[in-house]
Amino acid sequence: MKTLSILGSTGSIGTQALDIIRANPSEFRIAGLTTNRNIELLKKQILEFKPKAVAVMDEEKADELKPEVNAEVFSGIQGITKIARLNEADTVVNSLVGSIGVLPTIEAIKNKKSIALANKETLVTAGSAVMGEVKKNKVTLMPIDSEHSAIFQCLNGEDIRNVEKITITASGGPFRDFTKEQMAKVSVKDALKHPTWSMGNKITIDSATMMNKGFEIIEAHWLYSMPYEKIKVAVHPQSIIHSLVEFRDGSTMAQLGLPDMKIPIQYALTYPKRLSLAGKRLDLAQIKKLDFGEPDFEKFPCLKYAFEAGKAGGTMPAVLNAANEVAVYAFLDGKIGFLDVAKIIKKQMDSHKAIKNPDIYEILEADKKARENSVRAIEAKDF
Repeated sequence: MKTLSILGSTGSIGTQALDIIRANPSEFRIAGLTTNRNIELLKKQILEFKPKAVAVMDEEKADELKPEVNAEVFSGIQGITKIARLNEADTVVNSLVGSIGVLPTIEAIKNKKSIALANKETLVTAGSAVMGEVKKNKVTLMPIDSEHSAIFQCLNGEDIRNVEKITITASGGPFRDFTKEQMAKVSVKDALKHPTWSMGNKITIDSATMMNKGFEIIEAHWLYSMPYEKIKVAVHPQSIIHSLVEFRDGSTMAQLGLPDMKIPIQYALTYPKRLSLAGKRLDLAQIKKLDFGEPDFEKFPCLKYAFEAGKAGGTMPAVLNAANEVAVYAFLDGKIGFLDVAKIIKKQMDSHKAIKNPDIYEILEADKKARENSVRAIEAKDF
């Protein structure tokens, strides 16, 4: 039986992970849970799963929760980090949103926890530091991501030296057939209408700009020690083939499935076992067509900037991520237009001199400065 702490238990990935745990009570128990501020849902989760401790990022909400539950309640980033380090847990599920997920992941690894990682920003921002700690502490890091789960499954049992190319598939988001002129006029509501996946708001906007795919490129580099020249992106609107791996003998392996995040979540939690999972099954006879195409780097410059940041290395990916995070929330708040997201990212990357081989504190400082500069640029309309 695995004992889990779930960081971000009230979000999309966290609630789906708890669905899987609920369906397999003999496989899992819960040690800790965290939320940003959704204490009403967290209270229900505490009542059902009986964790030893929980954390609430919002300190006022944490104080409100304390007298109402039979569990230790911590607050702030320190509280979330405490949940990541709980002695009772052997595995930490990180489904936090944003670079706030970096330090809890590193602390969990240092405390010998296996990691099931849905927080893209952890590897994008601090891939070198995180994978160094994984190797040093001899723990397992499993991706919770349909594309990286697919790559992992295709590589399972294979020699990484035989890989010629990794292709990450992308739906293309809701605007793949739009002109740039049309994209300039889209609303927040338009951008949140993803054609195949159901996700949280931030990641849905990242999908619409294709920054989400850019993050996955950087993640693939760190997860599989893959040079950027061997990582490709293919637009695949049906989201049936989740990624492909081509080997030097010309053989290509692909992992297929319906767009359902519970599949990669459960695989990450149960590997190397596979448990039964209720839900629809893929029937290729019912699939009318599978389309593939090249990404348009001009219409979706965020994808290009991610490649550039990854190749630049050092602190540049942290700046890419920080500027993107600030810009996405500004777009969601109606402060900027859809195409302004990419402009803000480019401005911050152009003005940043990357530090090579940074430690975690230099990474976090670059993240902080990029956020502050992005906020100022948005307020001044200087992008």
